[in-house]
Amino acid sequence: MSARPVIKCNCGQRILARDVMQTGYYLRLVGPSFVYIKFRCSRCKKLGEQFVKQEEWEEGILRDVPCEIEPEEKRRFDEMGPIDIHECIDAHFELEKITRVSDLLGEVEEKKS
Repeated sequence: MSARPVIKCNCGQRILARDVMQTGYYLRLVGPSFVYIKFRCSRCKKLGEQFVKQEEWEEGILRDVPCEIEPEEKRRFDEMGPIDIHECIDAHFELEKITRVSDLLGEVEEKKS
């Protein structure tokens, strides 16, 4: 069984139903038929189009994957803002200090208390 196709813009952004401007069928007498998708990327705002084989097409391709985190946890992450380069550097140096996984687990348990 083949993997479900994902429609992406040239910039790498995944295309969802809200980005789609037009869909249609490109039927052929010989060979596979296609579903035509015309979209405007939500990231780069460029127009794009893609053809998907009709036998691989399903509406779920354009739906976003449901979020696995709780709404309260998502709100907390949103309040934290994006991770900046200084936080990445600090995390790198903190990880270099740890020699065993058990040390890391001990520190995590301490912070929880």
